[in-house]
Amino acid sequence: MPVSLEGCTQEEFLAFQLSREVRDLERTAVGTLSPVPLLGALHARASHAPRGKFLFLGSDETPVTDGSRELFDLAQRGKLDLFFLSGAQIDRKGNLNLTCIGEYEAPKVRLPGGAGSAMLYYMTRRVVLFALSHSPRVFVERCDFVTSAGSSPGYPWRRGGPTRLVTPLCTMEYDPGPGEWRLFSLHPGVPFEEAQRETGFPLAPADVPATPAPSPADLSLLRAQIPLLARSYPMFAESLRHRIR
Repeated sequence: MPVSLEGCTQEEFLAFQLSREVRDLERTAVGTLSPVPLLGALHARASHAPRGKFLFLGSDETPVTDGSRELFDLAQRGKLDLFFLSGAQIDRKGNLNLTCIGEYEAPKVRLPGGAGSAMLYYMTRRVVLFALSHSPRVFVERCDFVTSAGSSPGYPWRRGGPTRLVTPLCTMEYDPGPGEWRLFSLHPGVPFEEAQRETGFPLAPADVPATPAPSPADLSLLRAQIPLLARSYPMFAESLRHRIR
């Protein structure tokens, strides 16, 4: 595990970093197939964002009456402040690939597709990207196919886009000027050389602080959310319980 913290799993560490991106009084949404962001949002709600509004698809924790349609409606009306996304490929410019690996007409791998990710990437005020693995296969110079674009020069109607990217090795920050990722922090025990070796595009700057680790109190509060997490992701929650015993 790249995160070198005794007693803390990689998933808990990533969930804590995602929790730190949640702000009180804002509306945060978590999509389906996203147990780590859900754990982070549950932690935020229980700690520093008690007055925030939360929309968790696939969970009975929030009153979602119209599924993803309700989520898309909120985003298009400018009422969604934060959403979490990932991709099979994420490139230097913040583009996401959820469509295929290789040429579109004859792909090596056909992926599930973007669903509503492109619209949410454009219409949500802040999008935090996450990845559960960090390698040159994921972080590429240029996506094989752009499912969702990191920026849209010349299109003033775009409301938001990427702000942060959390991986098992580091946190990156999106610089809207050049439209590229900049290294923001390195996780405990991860040297710059390792992060650069596992990234398919240049990282800068090399001199960045260490990513804050969860305190014992934060870790305890994260684990207190596992029963709620289990309602949506029972197998993931059980796996997490097994590894922290």
